[in-house]
Amino acid sequence: MADSMDLVQERAEEMRQRNIATVLNKQRQPSRSFCIDCDASIPELRRRTLVGVERCVHCQQITEAKSKHFKGKV
Repeated sequence: MADSMDLVQERAEEMRQRNIATVLNKQRQPSRSFCIDCDASIPELRRRTLVGVERCVHCQQITEAKSKHFKGKV
């Protein structure tokens, strides 16, 4: 008979597998040609490398910095 720790581990594994499946099955949008924030052209190499990219490098760095700032991370 499974104890509570076994049940918790099974539940965690089920959630992990479900999350992995969700990410893998998620349909990706095509990359944008122009940044959604500043309208600058996004280089072809970046669009091919990062499927679904929406921002230029500069705007992406700003977005990530703001995200870290608001979450209280350094």
